[in-house]
Amino acid sequence: MKKKKWIIAIATVLVLGVTGLLFWQSRPADKSKQAAMQTTNALKFKVTREDLASSVEVKGKSSYQQETYINAPFAADVKSWNVKEGQQVKKGDLLFQLVDTDLRNEIAELQASARKQELDIRLGEFQATIGSGDASTGISEADAKQRFAQNESRKIQEEINRLNLEHGRTQLTEKIEKLKSSQFTAPEDGIFLFDSTKEPKSVKESERIGKIVDLSKLQLICMVGEFDLFRLSEGLPVEVRVDALKGLKLQGKVERLSKFAKSASDASGSAAQFEVVISLEPNERLIAGLSLTASIQTDKKTGVLVIPTLSVQREKDEYYVMMETAQGELERRTVKIGVETPEKTEIVSGLQEGDTVVIP
Repeated sequence: MKKKKWIIAIATVLVLGVTGLLFWQSRPADKSKQAAMQTTNALKFKVTREDLASSVEVKGKSSYQQETYINAPFAADVKSWNVKEGQQVKKGDLLFQLVDTDLRNEIAELQASARKQELDIRLGEFQATIGSGDASTGISEADAKQRFAQNESRKIQEEINRLNLEHGRTQLTEKIEKLKSSQFTAPEDGIFLFDSTKEPKSVKESERIGKIVDLSKLQLICMVGEFDLFRLSEGLPVEVRVDALKGLKLQGKVERLSKFAKSASDASGSAAQFEVVISLEPNERLIAGLSLTASIQTDKKTGVLVIPTLSVQREKDEYYVMMETAQGELERRTVKIGVETPEKTEIVSGLQEGDTVVIP
């Protein structure tokens, strides 16, 4: 019996000891120690004064600002080519000559047809003069009707001849102009590029043969979303990188912003896209068709208070940061922000230079 009481007493002491140990371990540390542990393990950043620039990044292809297309003036075989692919030409230089035999034959036929119509009109006028001199009062009513019908028929035929003559003269003028272009000269200065087939043996009327481009004037055409569009304006500076040429950076500026969406939002929820045209500075290595990445500078401020963007938090319409106090504790501080970039954010009010913000 006495032994049993000792066992119960020892068990009671063990239970109380374990309970006390667990209670002591489960007690929350005091607030100062908790704050010290949080600030010790957290990321800390000083509020600094820097220059801050915000930008919009876009991608697209380079293209020529000025392209003058060369189309065949009429269908014919090519007599000779006086230009090569990629050749520099000046306005007025001979590009090619077309065989004009068929066109000259067509012109000759139109000239002959026009002459015949002129003679028919003169003959009709002469017959009308003779007919009016033969008028007499002794003709029968049937003869009078027949003469009236003949006169009206002659007038109609004369009008038809005049219309045909006018139409023929218009065609004749057009073909004479085409004949002049059988020796086709460059309409602009630049580099000549064939469209598809180099030096074709024959061409069809209005067929595109090639184009003349100005290598000193290139542009970047890209698309931006509706939110970025309102951050942009014409004349903003742009830094452009050529994807295939590492280290090559070019300067440019926003030349034109589209007033209408190229692709509107739909049921899938995709945002509207707007075209942006950026003019590029000349560079001997820059040609059309290259993939480019451009950074359009939208805002630039000098000597403003900044902190890492990751440290700025938002609750409804209010921005705040966690700040380390002089006692090493964490304190929530409401701030007003300005320019934002992916890395840095401007602080307009709420913090001072040298303050420490914390990302717990």
